[in-house]
Amino acid sequence: MFLWFVGTAVLSIWFVFHDDSFDYRPLLLGVLLPDVIDVWFGGARVLHSVFASVVVMTTIVVCTSRYKRTRALLMPLPIGMFLHLVYDAAFAKTEVFWWPFSGFGFDDASLPVADRWVANIFLEIAGILLIRWAWQRFGLSDSQKRQQFLQKGWLVDQKRR
Repeated sequence: MFLWFVGTAVLSIWFVFHDDSFDYRPLLLGVLLPDVIDVWFGGARVLHSVFASVVVMTTIVVCTSRYKRTRALLMPLPIGMFLHLVYDAAFAKTEVFWWPFSGFGFDDASLPVADRWVANIFLEIAGILLIRWAWQRFGLSDSQKRQQFLQKGWLVDQKRR
């Protein structure tokens, strides 16, 4: 599952911030990272815990205290990781979500996406619809707007202009 996370992350951040200079590229990396990494370990592991997202965010805040631009560039990464936990319903697997506070084992927990089977089809369709909405809303049919997104990560709201 891929499009569900991309669509929900973009929509969530756009609704919360309405910031034309927000860099969506690290956000998208962060929202996909937990599944991409944890699948190699055989299921839901550290990146599906709230602890991992908090550690990444805290590390960025501490290490970039003097570098505001770097902080602004990196902060969307843990935001995306938090959004992944929400839109993956990772909190339903308490032994993983609350790791290490619930213990250090993962009890061979599968990825939440692997437990949904048929529901994933509907979620991916919803993701396609959200991405289609974003494509139109941010004018990504225009090659300059697409280049701006690829180079700077910006999605400029066409309706507010």
